[in-house]
Amino acid sequence: MEPFVRHTGAVAALPRADVDTDQIIPKQFLKRVERTGFGPALFSDWRFRPDGSLNPEFELNQPEAEGATILLTGANFGCGSSREHAVWALREYGFRAILAPSFADIFYANCCQNGVLAVRLRPEEIAEVLRRHAAAGGDYRLSIDLETQRVADGRGFAAAFPIEAYRKEMLLHGLDEIGRTLLEEERIAAFERGTRNVERGTEGRISVPRSDFRVPRLGEGS
Repeated sequence: MEPFVRHTGAVAALPRADVDTDQIIPKQFLKRVERTGFGPALFSDWRFRPDGSLNPEFELNQPEAEGATILLTGANFGCGSSREHAVWALREYGFRAILAPSFADIFYANCCQNGVLAVRLRPEEIAEVLRRHAAAGGDYRLSIDLETQRVADGRGFAAAFPIEAYRKEMLLHGLDEIGRTLLEEERIAAFERGTRNVERGTEGRISVPRSDFRVPRLGEGS
C-alpha cells in the first residue's frame, strides 16, 4: 500500500450530506473478487444517465473536477452498508484524500486500511473551503500534511485535523492491519514459544505463565 505522508492536489467538490456506499459504488458492481476495476463505476448512478451517457450536471463530471485527487464533501460520508469496495472505487478513481465534517465509522476505518486519508474538519472549515473552491472557479488546490496533521491552500486557509495515533502510523508507513501485525512477527513468535511452557493444574486445566509481552507501537524501540 502506498504510504501517505503529504499530498498536494486539485480539489473536487461534492457538497452533499449522507452520501452512502450504495451511491459511491452501486451494488450491481460488487461481483468482482479483485480489489481493482471499481473506479469506472464510482458514483455510477449519478455520473451517468440511463442511456449510459455522462450526466453533465453531476459535480464530478464538471471540467474543473477532472484529475482531482482530493474530494471535498458533506457530513456522514460513507454511511450505509460496510462495503470496502467503496474505498477501492474512490482510490482507483484517483482520490488520495477525502475532506468532510464526519464519516461513517466503518467507512473511515476502511479508508485507513486502503491508503486513503479521511480528514475530519469542522463544519465551518468545510464551508470555508467550499466557498474558496467556488470563488476560484473550481481551480483550487490543497496541501495535506499528515505528519503535522494540517490542511492548507497557501492562500490564507489552514486547519488542523484529528486522527488516531495508530491510524496515522499505518498511513505514514503504508500498512494495513495485517502489515502492522507482521512488523511484530518476531515478538509474536517469541510470545508463542513462551506459552508452550504451560503448567497443567491438578484438574487438567492449562495455566499459562504470565508474560510482559506486548505489541509496541510502530517505530518503538528503533
